[in-house]
Amino acid sequence: MIDEFAKDSLHGRLRRDRKALLWKLDGLSEYDARRPLTATGTNLLGLVKHVATVEARYFGEVFGRPSPEPLPRWQDHDGSDLWAAEDESRDQIVGFYRRTWEHSDATIDELPLDAPGHVPWWSEPCPNTNLFAVMVHVLGESIRHAGHADILREGLDGRTGMRAEYERPIDEEARAAYRAKIERAARSAAPIKA
Repeated sequence: MIDEFAKDSLHGRLRRDRKALLWKLDGLSEYDARRPLTATGTNLLGLVKHVATVEARYFGEVFGRPSPEPLPRWQDHDGSDLWAAEDESRDQIVGFYRRTWEHSDATIDELPLDAPGHVPWWSEPCPNTNLFAVMVHVLGESIRHAGHADILREGLDGRTGMRAEYERPIDEEARAAYRAKIERAARSAAPIKA
């Protein structure tokens, strides 16, 4: 009974965070969805592509259920899953992510939490694992990258939150006052040297 509760809870959180990540693309131009927003090139559409690839590998290859989506061999990883190439459309990447959900969900639904899996890119002694550990790992990856997307989107246009229904109009004056309050506290705690 606890296994089904744990499985349902983890799966529910994964579904929630998938939707939150995709929502970060809503209303953005092609350029803003793709452009590098950090010194290392992190971008919103690339985060979606990366998380889709991670899910496809962990809920596919690890359990002998290869993704129906074409994936490069994991040994050939070159970082190309972290950004959208010129010939890849937003619809293609979002479609890939949604199709990956279907495949991942089927794996999760069909296997028990103790189903054995093998992660060849994990070093010894950890490559032999189970569905529970993989679900926790993928959920952690999804949450981490959804958090990156939160910050990137806020930097683009100030939008924050997990879902449209919880979004509130931006009160620029209140936001500026709150930020100024935090800035004053930071300066007071650690005075800037001239």
